[in-house]
Amino acid sequence: MKKKILIFIITYYSSYKLKEVFNLIPFKKLKKYKIKVLISDDQSKDDTIKYAIKIQKTNKKNVELKQNFKRLNYGGNIKSCLDYAQNRNYRYAVMLHGDAQYDPRYIPLLVKKIINLECAAVHGSRMKIKKNALKGRMPIYKFIGNIFLTFIFNMIYFTNFSDCHSGYWVYDLKYVNKKIYKDLTNTLNFDNQLRINLIKKDLTINEVAIKTIYNDEKKSYQLIYAIKFLFETIFKRFS
Repeated sequence: MKKKILIFIITYYSSYKLKEVFNLIPFKKLKKYKIKVLISDDQSKDDTIKYAIKIQKTNKKNVELKQNFKRLNYGGNIKSCLDYAQNRNYRYAVMLHGDAQYDPRYIPLLVKKIINLECAAVHGSRMKIKKNALKGRMPIYKFIGNIFLTFIFNMIYFTNFSDCHSGYWVYDLKYVNKKIYKDLTNTLNFDNQLRINLIKKDLTINEVAIKTIYNDEKKSYQLIYAIKFLFETIFKRFS
């Protein structure tokens, strides 16, 4: 029997980039699995929905569109997609961002690793080969910040991650269930809280090297994220 895999694309002001993300999903290389794509939009006010509807209409059997009735924010949107997968008995779920920050062509590699290693999650790392992160136009402040914050995380939790800030994840829903994620934040720090939860339950997270695709982000958001990341990383270690 084919393994059921949900690929969910979280969107918020993604616009035309959503089409690019969908078109890069390597369905032919995933044909041995039972694949469904869920586009989950979090109250975008631009033309994201226009592109989402076009994708859904031309791929009715494989694509479903979910529009959140209220803004759930980053973590809340992820949780709603994981709920969708859990309620429909998917074994694995792949998260993509609608802004084309992560290349969907890595999905087969990520899926293969999570199945072969039987781990709780696999995420894409932009920092396994650090010079490639700079080649991918990662700003120097983000490059240094990533190295520093990842170092702190590894030191506190006795781990060996190369990138603790990736948003490219594959989850084994046997382990990443509602008990694990339901009480986590709805903010940008969802990924960090999930990582901490899995580690504290002695569940394994593996990495796959991916290329860096830089999208411009406001530095103020990055600073808030970094402060929360550092606080949570230290506080939750002893809570």
